[in-house]
Amino acid sequence: MAHTVRRSALIPTLDERSVDAILITRLPNVRYLTGFTGSNAQLIVTAGTSVFFTDGRYTEQSRHEVSDAELVTYLGVFGEPLAEACERLGIERLGFEAHDVTVDGLEKLKAASPDVEFVPVGDPVGRLRWVKDPEELEMLREAQACSDRAFEDILDILAVGMTERQVSLHLEQALRRGGADALSFESIVAFGEQAAEPHHQPSHRVLEEGDVIKLDFGGLFGGYHADMTRTIAFGSPPPELRKIHDIVREAQQAGIDAVRPGVTGGEVDAAARKVIEDAGYGPRFSHGLGHGVGLEIHEGPNFARAGEDVIPVGAVMTVEPGIYVPGLGGVRIEDMVEVVEGGCRVIGTSIRELVEL
Repeated sequence: MAHTVRRSALIPTLDERSVDAILITRLPNVRYLTGFTGSNAQLIVTAGTSVFFTDGRYTEQSRHEVSDAELVTYLGVFGEPLAEACERLGIERLGFEAHDVTVDGLEKLKAASPDVEFVPVGDPVGRLRWVKDPEELEMLREAQACSDRAFEDILDILAVGMTERQVSLHLEQALRRGGADALSFESIVAFGEQAAEPHHQPSHRVLEEGDVIKLDFGGLFGGYHADMTRTIAFGSPPPELRKIHDIVREAQQAGIDAVRPGVTGGEVDAAARKVIEDAGYGPRFSHGLGHGVGLEIHEGPNFARAGEDVIPVGAVMTVEPGIYVPGLGGVRIEDMVEVVEGGCRVIGTSIRELVEL
């Protein structure tokens, strides 16, 4: 039922763009509108019907995953079944996701359907996905619960001599033990000075006394992603990094406090960034404050410097300020928040204060 409701929310776009139907080709958007989890699918949405396309590998899967849509299985290229559907449904102007369809792909679709006018319509499904419905919120909360359990587990196994790669493997195992279907993304594990790299790839660097440990990870549950970061101390960290952790923690809280419906992403980013700038570390906060999370690990809306996204009730977003000092290390603290009337609530229970092992 949820997928039918989501597809019906696209109907106003038909009138707005003066098209007879919209062709959805981006897989996360197809999944959002149908529930299909395979690797090849397309969807046509009209005011009165929906047609789902896939290849022969997914005939049976689509029968039990896709409801309330006509199912078309094809062999070969997609152009032919699309042309047949357009002719049968009387589609003369077909909207398409220009951010997903390549120039070459569009030329092939036009060649197969010379009487159809293809009209770029932006990303209307992506915009709908900003607001999570109750089913999505349940999946996101469970993905975060798996991640919280994994964080607790990883604190018990850290030891001198372990490498970043070994900890990354332990994190993956802990996430799966905690109930996650898979990783949301390849975990970031950075020790000591390597924590100064915002997106460090785990290496053979070994853990030593006095290192900070930056862990950016998340579990995938039911297709929905969690995303969290904690920076902890193994032994007594350098005094400046302890100070930086306090600043980042304050900045994150300032960002969380600024989140409410109707605020712009730039306003939230500015609230957190001001704390870091006032502490003299402005140039060391080198990325936006956060992003939407859902069927993709990065989706809209965004908390970005001067960002204009207006944040709606029901959005789930990260708040993740950081300070990175080359040669010394870095700190990032990240949590997902759900935007609610009057503010937001943090999803997750993991401690945000500095943990010293």
